[in-house]
Amino acid sequence: MIGKGRRAGIAAAAFVAVLLPAASPRANRLIHEKSPYLLQHAYNPVDWYPWGNAAFEKAKRENKPIFLSIGYSTCHWCHVMERESFSNADLAAVMNEHFVSIKVDREERPDIDRIYMSFVQATTGGGGWPMSVFLTPDRKPFFGGTYFPPEDRGGRPGFRTVLLRIAEEWGKDRDKIARSADEVTKKLADLAKPEPASRPALQTSVLDKAYDQLRSSYDRGNGGFGGAPKFPRPVIFNFLNRYWARTGEKLALEMTLATLRAMARGGMHDHLGGGFHRYSTDSVWFVPHFEKMLYDQAQLAIAYADAYQITRDPFFAAVTRDILDYVLRDMRAPEGGFYSAEDADSLVEKGRSEHAEGAFYVWKAEEIDRLLGPDRAALFRFHYGVEKDGNVPGRQDPQGELEGKNILAARHTAAETAAKFGKKEEDVVRMLDESRWILFAARSQRPRPLRDDKVLTAWNGLMISAFSRAAQALEEPRYAEAAARAAEMVRTKLFDPASGKLKRRYRAGETSTEGFLDDYAFLIQGLLDLYETTFDVAWISWAVALQERQDSLFWDPMHGGYFDTTGADTSVLFRTRGDYDGAEPAASSVAAMNLLRLWQATDRKDWREKAERTFQVFAERLEAAPHALPQLAVALDFSLSKPKQIVIAGARGARDTRAMLSVMRRRFLPSKVLFLADGAAGQKQLAKWLPFFESVSRRDGRATGYVCENFVCKLPTTDLKVFERQLTGEPIPRP
Repeated sequence: MIGKGRRAGIAAAAFVAVLLPAASPRANRLIHEKSPYLLQHAYNPVDWYPWGNAAFEKAKRENKPIFLSIGYSTCHWCHVMERESFSNADLAAVMNEHFVSIKVDREERPDIDRIYMSFVQATTGGGGWPMSVFLTPDRKPFFGGTYFPPEDRGGRPGFRTVLLRIAEEWGKDRDKIARSADEVTKKLADLAKPEPASRPALQTSVLDKAYDQLRSSYDRGNGGFGGAPKFPRPVIFNFLNRYWARTGEKLALEMTLATLRAMARGGMHDHLGGGFHRYSTDSVWFVPHFEKMLYDQAQLAIAYADAYQITRDPFFAAVTRDILDYVLRDMRAPEGGFYSAEDADSLVEKGRSEHAEGAFYVWKAEEIDRLLGPDRAALFRFHYGVEKDGNVPGRQDPQGELEGKNILAARHTAAETAAKFGKKEEDVVRMLDESRWILFAARSQRPRPLRDDKVLTAWNGLMISAFSRAAQALEEPRYAEAAARAAEMVRTKLFDPASGKLKRRYRAGETSTEGFLDDYAFLIQGLLDLYETTFDVAWISWAVALQERQDSLFWDPMHGGYFDTTGADTSVLFRTRGDYDGAEPAASSVAAMNLLRLWQATDRKDWREKAERTFQVFAERLEAAPHALPQLAVALDFSLSKPKQIVIAGARGARDTRAMLSVMRRRFLPSKVLFLADGAAGQKQLAKWLPFFESVSRRDGRATGYVCENFVCKLPTTDLKVFERQLTGEPIPRP
């Protein structure tokens, strides 16, 4: 996908420029924006506009087409096009003469991105960023693509050629172009509407088909699905783990575990600093695209935490901590929320203006030798596959940026390394730990990649889930504290209590853009997970209020399901609804699961019905290609199961309460909801929703477990072994 490939470099002025005074004569109107991506273009000679009426009115007044450029701050080919074309005074003059140019940050405005991406994909067969789309003055698309080189290259038209041809055609027959744009926009809008149909309720056969489709694309040799490039798609792990729990199908679990192990051993994993890069350019998880995204860290942390709950293998616990500790160290805002991304590109070294992909992360062999000394370096180089002349094949490095460099990947186990060097395995583990710290400290002195420091509500919702669920699986209180701090920042910075509405983005003291469906759905999910971690009833109460607001803003009363937007912004051509669980889950998929969990918590039958109608909206796609919606299949699995309501009657934080929670959290129990009856304000609030809670209490003054279905419970117990058997369905021996 363009915008996600190898990197040739980045204009040194891109971010240095934003530090210059706003009064600089080189600054364009983007200098007044807060988006890091827009600020990267604030000193271009292009007469950029942000998305808004000023640009639209200028285009209509001067009868010019709009050039719309969409990208994000850590997008490599966005950097390349900025350097090659948008910083070029001659090309900028062509743009300024013939077009009204608009720059959009796709992460702040996914609604705009989604519409024009659908056009580019429909008309070119592919997509990616930067996205380059030409529009009529009323914002309807008529020509699009992704990255264009500045001049004709390799049979591909250059940006100059494209600009001049479109300007010429617009001057000759703009009415024909407008009619074509009207037609294609109508078709795209029609495709976004669900087919009105009454279908039978979905059955478990959909889950079986999803499994079969995923199994058919599984790479048994290397893990993952399909060939190169390989993207982590944690929604697949979410589904496969639950399919294994439902059916006992061992291969479903093994596909998850083998892939997670391969990813963690490979070069896509940052073995020194923690966390994962965006994706692998090859099929063996070795050569990454070095960008780091918050949404990847969040979802992968959950996947590894789930794997630890299932297997109790310390390897998965260690990787979970590795991800989350990286996020806490490098991605947390002072207020407690989390930043969006780190770039792949960085300065090759201090004092030079040259940038390269992976410069911060890769190593020359002689650097490692010098820092570690000969004996320690030999062991480290063997373990991580370091070679004298570099370990990146030329075919994987088309720009030559990694020539002579090494990507760290665990090529051997600690046991193999110990055997090679005649050492005890525990000594090898210690030496590798010490070596990683030495190299991490040295790497920290290098110029860091750009960090996109905007805080997005949706991605913070995912991260709140990750810290909450890891806190449960690993029994790590500091992760629960991190989740609560992030939720508090969202509540204070990105939520308006008067209207009950969320904002999308916070940066540099400013909030911007009304929240979209994913902001609500991902945050509600995070709050439900946070409640099940801390049992602070304020979080589940806020989740209930947000769900009510989400329903009022996004629900489609005619067809059911949710729109991605409120429809309040009339500059956006039509309302969409995401139907693909990709790098991020579709908001509707998460919303369906939220509805089912909240139904269990409140007995709101309307929320159960909304979940069922959401399934119906996507029923045709689920039946034909359920592998495209594995997260929605997770919600369907929950709907078709008999969810357990697990209630622990006990004081928050008490030792016996923690002991009972520990028994439960050692097990992977996907079809459950968890409550604490604390005998105080939390229980009173739960009882307002479910009168059942009025009668729940401790027995004999001890923490007591209730395992229920439809709030019909097994005998309450204070015995941890009995409680564990109730959770698993094992027979309980008679006394």
